[in-house]
Amino acid sequence: MSRSHPKDDLHSSLQAARDTLLRKLEGLSEYDARRPLTRTGTNLLGLVKHLSGVELGYFGDTFGRPSEEPFPWLDDDAEENADMWATEDESREEVVARYRRVWQHSDATIAALPLDALGTVPWWSEAEREVTLHKVLVHVTTETHRHAGHADIVRELVDGEVGYRSRGGNLPRGGATWWEAYVDRLEGAATAFRTDGG
Repeated sequence: MSRSHPKDDLHSSLQAARDTLLRKLEGLSEYDARRPLTRTGTNLLGLVKHLSGVELGYFGDTFGRPSEEPFPWLDDDAEENADMWATEDESREEVVARYRRVWQHSDATIAALPLDALGTVPWWSEAEREVTLHKVLVHVTTETHRHAGHADIVRELVDGEVGYRSRGGNLPRGGATWWEAYVDRLEGAATAFRTDGG
């Protein structure tokens, strides 16, 4: 068994989540990459845009390593929730390229600092805002995986594409009939607990 390297392990997990998120955009039209599919407007390209700002803040400003990358949606006068969707003026290529540039900045911070390096998260409460690189790596990796899960569900709503790997390689191999029967069975189990009289 090889020796564990905690920073490398965390960084590898972060990169896996980044890659998974971008895979969810593959093969989609501009419309499908942007369209809101939940009551709160969750959409695939918006998740990518949001995580660009997340990484820039946590791996940049937190450790006194600002980037030259412009993020107008983080300005004080920006529209509410502006980081959660792509405007008509922002192409998918632009949003994805920005995310990849932010990775480079984040990765440089991760490489340059030890896990116990101290930083300050100004938007956290005063009692919690002093952090280590280790804590930030865990936090951002968790958030990225969380949003990759959102992306998985949104992509399934768009065209049925599911799974951690392309073409659902980590899901049961049942065809459409198997999945319909499976969902019907779940609905039946849930219906036993309905209390609304329906």
